[in-house]
Formats: sequence, C-alpha cells, structure tokens
Amino acid sequence: MTTRPLAVLSFSGGMDSTTLAAYYAAQDYDLLLLSFDYGQRHARELDSARQVAAHFGAEHHVVDLSTVGALMPGSALTDAAVAVPDGHYAEESMRATVVPNRNAIMANIAVGIASARGAKVVALGIHAGDHAVYPDCRPEFLHGLQYSVDRALDGFHTPRIEAPFINESKTWIASRAAELDAPLHLSWSCYKGGELHCGTCGTCTERKEAFEDAGVYDPTDYAEAGR
Repeated sequence: MTTRPLAVLSFSGGMDSTTLAAYYAAQDYDLLLLSFDYGQRHARELDSARQVAAHFGAEHHVVDLSTVGALMPGSALTDAAVAVPDGHYAEESMRATVVPNRNAIMANIAVGIASARGAKVVALGIHAGDHAVYPDCRPEFLHGLQYSVDRALDGFHTPRIEAPFINESKTWIASRAAELDAPLHLSWSCYKGGELHCGTCGTCTERKEAFEDAGVYDPTDYAEAGR
C-alpha cells in the first residue's frame, strides 16, 4: 500500500488558500491545513477555514498566535483603532493592512510541524498581486525562506517550500479554481468580517475583479453592489 505524500498548508480559508488546497488535493496529497488566530479583527475567516477543511476531509488545526498579534499594533487587521481601507489593492492606503512578518511567522511554524510529520511540502497561497504591498509575499522572500529552512533543519527532515501561484494573478487563481472545482463559495476574503463580504475593502475589490476578469461565476454575496 502506497502512502500518499503530505502537504502542510498555511491556510486562511480565503480564495487563494482554498484554491491551493484544491491544487494539492488534485495531485493526490494528504492535506494538513494550519490556520492562525493572530488576533485578527474577526473570526469569520477561521469559520470558513473549518468549512473548507471539512469539504476536503482534511486535518485542520487553528494555531493560537493571539498574544503575538496583540503585541503588534498599527495594522488594520489586528488593531481596532485602525480603519480597514476601502479601494484597490494597488493603492498606498493598503499598507495599513500589513501585519509585520506575518507570513514568515506562520510559514516557520508550518515548517516545524511539517518536519516533525515528515511532510513533503509546505505550501503558501501567495500570488503576484500581493507583491506590491506585502514584502513577505515576494519571490525573494520565498527563496530566503527555503535557504533559512535548509539550514535550520540541517540533518533533519526538510520539507520543500512551495508557492505555486507566486507569479500568477488573482484572475488566474479564479480561473484555476473553476477548473479544480475549488469550493470558493465556502471561502472568505473580506477584512471587515460582517455577515456578507463588504464588497468595498481592498480584498473584496480584488476578489470581485478576479471573477469578472476571469469570466467565471462569482459565488460571493456582497453587501455592496446589490450582491
């Protein structure tokens, strides 16, 4: 009996990570999905992460980093005093959504777990649309992370770090999700965390544009624009 390889995903429950889970499931990987409670302003994305994990029958854990998040004020994602900006991701105002070193913190936790579990891959859902705003979503970060991991785990099981969407657009991800039948109706992107996606924050704007530009059905209910 052949054992399937294990992929450990840093998993927010958003559009990108949900497509990432579908991507590895289609390659016949077992999935270990790690979500992170870093003190974000709402738990809606964690609820979605649980639903998506259940869809795939994947092992899923929520790692408590809330104390860490509380020590990093100044981001709209963790600080109630900072308003979530509306508009396009390309705008300068989106810098307010940066949580310093967030992806590096989460990825390194995933790497440690992956090494202990003998996983083949640690996968991140970062994509080209993130590069302008988030330094820890860029190819240079990915290369540096692998370099660091190779040395931190010298002599121990070392997973490969993959980010298969890192040079692709959000529109490409929407198209790929449709091909993979990814359950994007269960995913959550909105930074504001209401009953519905707000339709106006940067990540909602990017999500709507991706579906429209890809010419695929958008299953999302938005509070704005009559959806």
